[in-house]
Amino acid sequence: MKPPASACVQAPEAEAEITRIDQALETGGPGAAIDAAIELLEAADDHRGLLDALVLKARLELGLPLVAPGPSSAIPEPTRTEFEDRYIAAIRRVGERCLAAGDIPAGWTYLRVISELEPVAAAIRAYQPRDDEITGQVIEIAFHHGVEPVRGFELLLEYHGACPAISALEQSPPREESARVACVERLIARLHRDLRASIVAEITEREQSTPAAADSISQLITERGWLFGEDSYHIDVSHLLAAVRYSVLAKAPAAIAHAIDLADYGKRLAARFRYDCPAPFQDSYADYHAYLTGLAGRSVDEAARLFEAKLAEAVREGDDAPACAMALVNLLERNGRLLAAVDVASRHLAEIPEAALSCPTIAQLCTRAGRLDVLADLARGKRDLAAYAAARIGLARTRSTPG
Repeated sequence: MKPPASACVQAPEAEAEITRIDQALETGGPGAAIDAAIELLEAADDHRGLLDALVLKARLELGLPLVAPGPSSAIPEPTRTEFEDRYIAAIRRVGERCLAAGDIPAGWTYLRVISELEPVAAAIRAYQPRDDEITGQVIEIAFHHGVEPVRGFELLLEYHGACPAISALEQSPPREESARVACVERLIARLHRDLRASIVAEITEREQSTPAAADSISQLITERGWLFGEDSYHIDVSHLLAAVRYSVLAKAPAAIAHAIDLADYGKRLAARFRYDCPAPFQDSYADYHAYLTGLAGRSVDEAARLFEAKLAEAVREGDDAPACAMALVNLLERNGRLLAAVDVASRHLAEIPEAALSCPTIAQLCTRAGRLDVLADLARGKRDLAAYAAARIGLARTRSTPG
């Protein structure tokens, strides 16, 4: 285990400090001299020097040579384990001191060595930007290294804008689904806020009155067709489409409502601002608007029929059927229509590897819907013996459970 190189501050060289260490050695012995050095290094915020002094203290107290003759792996047990524990504790102490001083990047360089990232994550959650260079480093640690991706994404949006935030989301999305969803919901909120402010400004200028603060974007644009001239738009249209595309991942009702607003606005733009999208959202904003309305629990039957028709067309054309099926499964599953979702998945997604799915697996759907018989039949057809055994065991347990 190798500690990070750091030069937060230079080692104290003042004569008074050297004198103090000499006096401590004379009056209290080696341990007192090292304790004096530790106190001086802590006062100077010399993080690397402090780590060296703490390790020196561990070597003294464990009876090891003060100057290491070789790697720690050469130390005999049980002393080696004791020394490594003390080494980890020293790194922890230095890293936590860095965080307490507000130096998140320095704290990260130490604590990541011992894989103790929660203190860094807590510091990032509490971080209040005050320096552009430090903020950039915090964003890198939080989002790109995955220590606290949601807060990192918030900082990206706030300090660098939607374009870098969208690029980051596309190139290195958070590993955890909950973090991806949270980032998408924050992107939606930011775009919705900016778009609404731009629309309100134009309405206020033209009508000489400010719309009600409670009015949604859909309410603002209804019966105001003049907002949508041939060259008119109120927000970067590529950012708008990216937010709408990602919005199918949103879970919070407020985020979905804002996404519906964005899609409603987008479908009224001039044709040259409505870019094509992959199936099943070929009609971009109109399709997303219908889908999001279904996710919100409104007009679910209409949305289901639309995307069933898209799936049927994709099957006839021999193209894009899996993408259409996955979108339909998500729509049905999120509205509690599990039996219908099982039917679609079993007919169209049985041969798709689980890693390629953007919807719940067939096993998950069958389990939740209480249709382990369907899972058993599919597993038998694919000679998936483990899945077949799991389904059969589940069925047997269900039949043997009273009531």
